Amino acid sequence: MSKNSRTVLIDMHPGRNTQTYGIARELGTDLDLIHEPSVGVIGNKGDSQCYLGVQSKVEAIQECLRSKLGREPGQMPMRLVQPEYTIATSDGIRNGTREMRYSLIGREVTHDSVCEHLSASGLEGTIAVVACDKPPVGTLAAILEHNRPAIIMSDGPIRPGVDSETNEVIDLVTAYQVAGHPDEAHRARIACEACPGYGSCGGMFTYNTMQTFIAVVGMQPLHMVAPPSDDPRRLNDFPAELVGYLKGMIDAGTTPRDIVGRDSIRNAVIVAMAIGGSTNVVLHAPEIARAAGFGNFWADIMTPEEFNHLSQHMVPVLTDARPYGRYSMVDIDEIGGVQVIAKELLDAGLLNGDVPTCTGETLGEQINRLNTAPADGRVVYSVEKPYKPTGGLRVLGGNLSPEFSAILKLAGVEAGLEDNVFRGKARVFAGEQGLLNALEDNPEGFKNHDMIVVRYEGPSGAPGMPEMLDSTSRITTLCRERDITVGLMTDGRFSGGSVGLVIGHVGPEAALGGPTAFIEDGDEIIADLNKNELNCTALDDPATLAARKAAWEKVVADNGGIHPSCGDADTRLLNRMRLSAVPATQGSGMHPDRKLWVSEPRDARKSGFVPRNKWREGSDKAF
Repeated sequence: MSKNSRTVLIDMHPGRNTQTYGIARELGTDLDLIHEPSVGVIGNKGDSQCYLGVQSKVEAIQECLRSKLGREPGQMPMRLVQPEYTIATSDGIRNGTREMRYSLIGREVTHDSVCEHLSASGLEGTIAVVACDKPPVGTLAAILEHNRPAIIMSDGPIRPGVDSETNEVIDLVTAYQVAGHPDEAHRARIACEACPGYGSCGGMFTYNTMQTFIAVVGMQPLHMVAPPSDDPRRLNDFPAELVGYLKGMIDAGTTPRDIVGRDSIRNAVIVAMAIGGSTNVVLHAPEIARAAGFGNFWADIMTPEEFNHLSQHMVPVLTDARPYGRYSMVDIDEIGGVQVIAKELLDAGLLNGDVPTCTGETLGEQINRLNTAPADGRVVYSVEKPYKPTGGLRVLGGNLSPEFSAILKLAGVEAGLEDNVFRGKARVFAGEQGLLNALEDNPEGFKNHDMIVVRYEGPSGAPGMPEMLDSTSRITTLCRERDITVGLMTDGRFSGGSVGLVIGHVGPEAALGGPTAFIEDGDEIIADLNKNELNCTALDDPATLAARKAAWEKVVADNGGIHPSCGDADTRLLNRMRLSAVPATQGSGMHPDRKLWVSEPRDARKSGFVPRNKWREGSDKAF
């Protein structure tokens, strides 16, 4: 091969060569390939069952990749690097604890570590095995920033458990929902039986919401999402397919930003609505869009008005899936996989089938090649006869959410809406721990149509924006047992396993002087899904708002510039989150310099961008 001056310099430098030769010898690859472009495998690791299956898949892919490298016809003349792993926190183990503040930070740490590996190693080809819910997003964001050929595979969901006494299917959410059960033996049995085996959460929680998103956005083959983590295909069949797809991307010069464009992100958001997906998708989609080169998700990809129009009038929920329904991702796999859902939406004209994917095909071509089955009408429903008539997500404005940051998982609302309106009285808690204490010590104190307000749990305030599966699960059980409705709103966030009238990401957050900081016990809170607004009637009065704001500012000033209800930022990571977190509307990530919010901004015209004033609200197609 012809060598440029840099290659010659490297060839002549024994200090830089010696370890490269050593690695090649240990990995069993050709020493003559050490100065060729490099390829490698990365995986997500952590301290939960979600990650237990990752290493075996990484090793299987690594061996398959190694066997395909060389100078023979059909091989890739590339250098192999050893696998690398990221680290993150178990959401399931730490919900309801202060350690949960590190959960979303795990996305950022994964992003940083993958970025360091890809950039410092100069990888020209990457296969990533991802698990749990935050690391996959951090992995994809880093891959998009690096923008060299790459492909992702889900490690796979866990199989559900079975209650040995009732034979009911159970899972992690079941275990959280019995946390307040008076029978210790019952609690212990569910805890032991809810999560057998290994793999990431099996319901349509955040993990499977984002795996479906990553596949529909084009960076993961559709058929690799739904099979469980212990499915033999993940070790025996998928590695060779992934290597083949990666080779195709390298040969064609296809990069992640060639795949992840405006229309593919829109596709993925629409599918998230149709699966009743996690509210976390509106945190992760802006971060993915940013990494793909778009400056503002809510302007460049989809406006709040369009998001709500799609969810209210065009995109129904198609899946009877946990946590709001009966089935898990394993059941979706048995009836044909997530491609069944994508096909239903594509055939209905709700998706753009012409967008590229990592397989070298368009989305529509990939669906056709997979001989995708029609909806079965039991686990996955058709667009014509959906499981629920409207989409699963709604963003809210109003005086408590002037930037349309608040998000409601409408698919999970079980009661409390009269003519699409909830009216309740505020019950305010300065942090989740106070709420958990009240639910444990005095659950009878919660009344029908209370609206719990949990504040100072936002990206900067907590810091870290913890999710609240423990709180929401206890509230869900309380409401079912007493046949009442208790809502919850917070500047924090929720697990994809949360159900009920729960509204997250309400902002600007209280720690930064957002409107939730000025709510008082007994205030009337109105969630109006006809207007898509979240309002506190007391704050409509300018005099009341001014007085409460002045009182709050005095407390902050007297405490050195931060409200005393904010959590301690007593580690470097927590302090970094406090000082650099962007708002929920921008993904709640750690981006200290807003001028560097997007590198190499994309030309909206080249991505098919339609200006907001050109979008037709009455259109019968999403595209």
